[in-house]
Amino acid sequence: MDDRDNSRFNGDADGPDSEDTFAPGSERNDVDADPETSDALMADLERRLSDQQDRYLRLAAEYENYRKRTIRERSEAHSRGQADLAKQLLDPLDDLARFAHVDPTTVEAATVVQGAEMVEKKLLKMLAGAGLEVVDPVNQTFDPTLHEAVATEPALSPEDDHVVSKVFQVGYLFNGQLLRPARVVVKQWNG
Repeated sequence: MDDRDNSRFNGDADGPDSEDTFAPGSERNDVDADPETSDALMADLERRLSDQQDRYLRLAAEYENYRKRTIRERSEAHSRGQADLAKQLLDPLDDLARFAHVDPTTVEAATVVQGAEMVEKKLLKMLAGAGLEVVDPVNQTFDPTLHEAVATEPALSPEDDHVVSKVFQVGYLFNGQLLRPARVVVKQWNG
């Protein structure tokens, strides 16, 4: 069946491993032979175990401190990012406040509209600097990853099939991540 050499496990084999080291009365079983050596060995093992337990507890405490520190640092970084964005929005907010407190009896309607457009441009410029991108896809091919079709209308030619004709609400990307899809009307060729 199995022709492996089992002579080293055979008690009759000669050689340094031929003696059963765990047999009672064996010469290699020194722990039971001398109680003083046994106590010293146990004390050494207990000391080493205690050292290992201490190292484990210190390592666990260090990891817990690291975890708490990274959570705190992440939260602080998030707060700093929000504060930086709010700081960038202060100028457009000041302009809006000045614009909102104008006496309507002394200002023409065209000036009010022009002021609102200027505040909007300044606000969008500040947000673009922070990573915001406006999605306004008029006359572009419909892209379901960036646009949400809320209605369709007939296309006049096959080339206009799946082209955005109107935008009800612009969409926004922030550093490449879609915040809100543009809500659009899409042309559809029924040919």
